[in-house]
Amino acid sequence: MVWVALIHVLAIVGLVFCAWPPLWAVIVAGVLYFLGALGTTVAYHRVLAHHTATMHPWIERALVFFGVFNGSGDPLTWAANHRHHHANSDGPLDVSSPRHGGFWWAHLRWLWQAEQASVERYTPDLLKRGHGVWRKLQVPIVVSSLCFGATFFAFLPADEALAAWLWVGPVRLVLALHAQCSVNSLCHLGPLTREHGSGKNVAWLTLFHAGQGENWHANHHRDPNDPRLGRKWWELDLGWWCLAGLERVRLARVTARARRRD
Repeated sequence: MVWVALIHVLAIVGLVFCAWPPLWAVIVAGVLYFLGALGTTVAYHRVLAHHTATMHPWIERALVFFGVFNGSGDPLTWAANHRHHHANSDGPLDVSSPRHGGFWWAHLRWLWQAEQASVERYTPDLLKRGHGVWRKLQVPIVVSSLCFGATFFAFLPADEALAAWLWVGPVRLVLALHAQCSVNSLCHLGPLTREHGSGKNVAWLTLFHAGQGENWHANHHRDPNDPRLGRKWWELDLGWWCLAGLERVRLARVTARARRRD
């Protein structure tokens, strides 16, 4: 809660009291935002949580790093919570469900007011593969993510450097936080069906999610073992395109089941 409050206060200061940052700073923030979203949707979600693909270890580590750098937390806890969610989706044990806790509970409050899923129970496979190291690295990586823009003070006037830092750090982190949280809240406000539960495809979130595909959440709950979240030609899913491209150059391998769906 302290972390969430801190980045929001700093982001509001940046938006209200500081001048517009240099264009290059906005571009840097956008690139980091995109890479962080890619790390979360490809590495955390499709590769680690669902095992719908495997990747070259160094590509996987790089994507996990950017996921942590974007404020997604450590991959063990993320994957454990996500597997717990699928095991109990829309039921009373679904800790992040808006059906039982309301919109703001699903969007933010559960992150610090609910007990996190046990990594020993839900992600023993990831523990054996050494992903526990990210739990130790999470705090220094996130602190460096917040403070990264402070280096701009070395070569920019103070007012420009402050604006650039706030956009590359707090503003980016706030946007990334709410983009991820919207999957639990906005993308679970659909009518309850046997086919995909309360999962809902929300097209207008495409830009907010950097085109990565997480907003096609009804598709995901319809078949969690399919690495493609965008099923129709107009459902932009850059996360799948990334996996498909890496597979083409033999840096990733999509599961056999997913291949049969091509």
